[in-house]
Amino acid sequence: MASHRVGFTYLSQEDLLDAGCFDLRMAIEVAEKSMLAFEDHRIMFPEKIVQIFDPVSQDRINCLPATLLDEKICGAKWVSVFPRNPKRYDVQNLSAIFILSEIEKGFPVAVMDGTLASNMRVAAMGGIAAKHLARKDSKSIGFIGAGEQAKMHLLAMKVVRPSLKECRVAAKTAAEEVQFISELSPILPDMTFIAANTVARDAMQDADILVTATSAQGPLLKAEWMKPGAFYSHIGGWEDEYAVAQQCDKIVCDDWETVTHRTQTLSRMYAEGLLSHNDIHADLHELVSKHKPGRESDDERIYFNAVGLSYVDVALAEAMFRRAESSHIGLELNLQETMVFEHHNILSKIRL
Repeated sequence: MASHRVGFTYLSQEDLLDAGCFDLRMAIEVAEKSMLAFEDHRIMFPEKIVQIFDPVSQDRINCLPATLLDEKICGAKWVSVFPRNPKRYDVQNLSAIFILSEIEKGFPVAVMDGTLASNMRVAAMGGIAAKHLARKDSKSIGFIGAGEQAKMHLLAMKVVRPSLKECRVAAKTAAEEVQFISELSPILPDMTFIAANTVARDAMQDADILVTATSAQGPLLKAEWMKPGAFYSHIGGWEDEYAVAQQCDKIVCDDWETVTHRTQTLSRMYAEGLLSHNDIHADLHELVSKHKPGRESDDERIYFNAVGLSYVDVALAEAMFRRAESSHIGLELNLQETMVFEHHNILSKIRL
């Protein structure tokens, strides 16, 4: 008789770290591979489910599914974003969990932390954009925001632009800037870190690469701070004045069609008739596949807007799961030992 046991591997964030999954170079490679697979119609990418509990704070929990046909894995990320958490509760604003299932029998193979992969995916997409759109001789990078996304972004930017030597950071408080520098400077000892003492202009003006990584809903970044030749990676919602995009020579998105349905800067401009499809140079996968060019001159100002693509999250989760599996890391758990009516004591368990 066939076994009716259904089991899966549970992986905590600590398991993933022990397995060597905090690897931005791997994340970038996985993201590039998955974008090419998407372009080749080898990925199923349905709409995500969004549940917003507070329209002002944007407290929300989303479900993001995708299927990797070549890997025969279907996955979903259940992710919560509560922007007020750090200030109200002194805890992180994002947490996530993945479920991965194989698509031969449809059984789960892994339940795992998704927070690490989520943060790495955002950074990987920014890094890939910088690889194609930032000047190769970029030396300075400026941040508005000093949270997990900013920290991950810096690591990814350094992978693709090792020429970076100076990092300036502005946050809501000087303490956040100090924490950012204390955590990142040991990892990147060849970089000079400068705290802007909450003055955004001091962090951003004349930087080769500019990054906004906040939960703000307001124009923090000014167009005049972005010099010719600069590359801007926009992570959050509405963080820059419209003139930033209007002065840029190229605008690239991870997925422009998805952007049009969001509430980010470009989304607002599109809704107000200030931006059209013709103003968008490319989606990021078109640069990876070389169907469209990246940076074409040293003087171009270039804007990159990422909204997040769940198939990249699922691809990264699958790669992390395989790496942990090869290292024999993770806890094997049973979903069921047998089918319901096969339990030897099922009569004592039924309530009618």
